[in-house]
Amino acid sequence: MTEQVIHYEDYVLGSTRETTGRTITETDFVVHAGHTGDFFPHHMDAEFAKTLPGGQRIAHGTMVFSIGVGLTATLINPVAFSYGYDRLRFIRPVHIGDTIRTKVSISAKEDDPKRKNMGRVTERLEVVNQRGETVLATDHILLVEKRGTGN
Repeated sequence: MTEQVIHYEDYVLGSTRETTGRTITETDFVVHAGHTGDFFPHHMDAEFAKTLPGGQRIAHGTMVFSIGVGLTATLINPVAFSYGYDRLRFIRPVHIGDTIRTKVSISAKEDDPKRKNMGRVTERLEVVNQRGETVLATDHILLVEKRGTGN
C-alpha cells in the first residue's frame, strides 16, 4: 500500500479503476462462517447445495462484499474517511473457484452538509466475476477533506 493525499477537489466524476483478481476458496467459506456464525447449508453443506438451482454452494454475500471492498484498499489517503455504504445488492451467486475483481468509479460529489471543510465522494463499486458478470454492487461514500482547510 502507498499513501497519497487526494483532496475532495482532486476526485474526478467518471474516473475509474479496476483491482486485481482474487479466487474464492473453500477456506474463505469456512473462515467467514466461523467469523460470522453463518453456517446456513447454502454455504456449508455440499449435499444440500446440490438441490439448489446452481447445484453448488453459494458464497456468503457478506464475504463477497468484504473481499470486494478489501481488493480496493491499495491506497491510504489520510484526508479521506469511509462514511459508509448505500444500495448494497447481491446480484449473482459466487461459487468456490470463481475469481472476483472490483471496478470502482467516481459517481457523485457534493458538499458535506455537516462539515464545511469536507465533501462527500461516492464511489460506485461493482464486483465482477471471471466472466465479467456483476455479482455485487454498492455505493461507498467517503468524507474527504477540502484543499486548504486542514483537519
